[in-house]
Amino acid sequence: MEQCSARRILSNRRKICVVLVDRANYGRLKPVMEEIARHPGLELQVLAAGTMVLERFDQPTKVVRRDGFGIAGEIYIELEGSTPATMAKSVGFGVVEFASEFQRLRPDVVLLIGDRYEALAAAIAAAYMNICIAHLQGGEVSGSIDESARHAISKFAHYHFPSTMRAADYLRRMGEAPETILAVGCPSSDIAKGMDRRLTDGMVNDTGAGAVIDTRQPYLLVVFHPTTTEFGGERQQMEELLVALGRLARQTILLWPNIDAGSDRISKSIRVFRVSHRPGWLRTLTNLSPEDYLRVLANAACAIGNSSSFVRDAGYFGTPVVLVGKRQEGRETDSHVVRSEPVAARIEAATLSQFGHGRYEPSTLYGDGKVAPRIAEALSRLTLYTQKRLHYIKDESTG
Repeated sequence: MEQCSARRILSNRRKICVVLVDRANYGRLKPVMEEIARHPGLELQVLAAGTMVLERFDQPTKVVRRDGFGIAGEIYIELEGSTPATMAKSVGFGVVEFASEFQRLRPDVVLLIGDRYEALAAAIAAAYMNICIAHLQGGEVSGSIDESARHAISKFAHYHFPSTMRAADYLRRMGEAPETILAVGCPSSDIAKGMDRRLTDGMVNDTGAGAVIDTRQPYLLVVFHPTTTEFGGERQQMEELLVALGRLARQTILLWPNIDAGSDRISKSIRVFRVSHRPGWLRTLTNLSPEDYLRVLANAACAIGNSSSFVRDAGYFGTPVVLVGKRQEGRETDSHVVRSEPVAARIEAATLSQFGHGRYEPSTLYGDGKVAPRIAEALSRLTLYTQKRLHYIKDESTG
């Protein structure tokens, strides 16, 4: 009798299917997943895809399970090659596989974040299956094909959790109804606010390969992903960045790029550089837990590259950033960010300038550290619907 009652209570909880497609996804969604799991009116489902399940990225799903989350399903959609064509085909595989998993799991809401093409595939599948979609980080401006994917997901989504007030305003201008914009702020600020920022050598040196990093001394953090709309030029850009790092010759932690078109060429540039120069200052890492990554970012003397975490997460800590190239072009930034063209001399000069400046005041542009509870509560109360309408904003100037 008690078992039947427990099943009945469980069935009355709203099922929220959180889609994880890469390590950055998980780093930002973890606080939301924790709040969903503890909310009495919600049931958490976790669906892992993209690089979350790939061995070459050290299977980030291992971190998810170690953090205590169950994974309801794992799907493989990535076509090898890291070219525009393989990205496009992976979207097609993703629609098929996500549709199968959504049919099996029967979620009430699919929760997506950001601008990944894998998330776009999940949005297409959910929308055509009449499943309500909630989207985090909509309305932002950035470079690469990612911006198009982000806005497409926003147009499929029924509810929105943008990271900034400007992003919320852009969503309204895109025709999203104001009442569907439920909360503002990036949930990764929740981790940044509450975590112990102390970093030990073991957190960095127990994984990866290369130089042993002394975390008590200044170090650089480097993450450089391909800009897919500049496919073909990423190898030269990475080589310019490596030349700059060689001239700086500071101990450096470098994370391997994501799986986007051009990533194989970036990875090859790094491997060739390691063999030909044998840099005694460079350590390469495949993956870190969300907390350890933020600790590394929080304690870095400077972060160099084009990761969106350098724009949003580094600001929480006041970590100086040199943003290289156009991948984050148009993204809202605070004072901690200096932009540089992908030219060795300019990257070097910008980094030295950031060294001279030192740390910045913490920024709350992308969140106040209390975002995840607001999202979970909103998910428990929203009215499920499937038929979207364009919300027309009358131009008062025309009468």
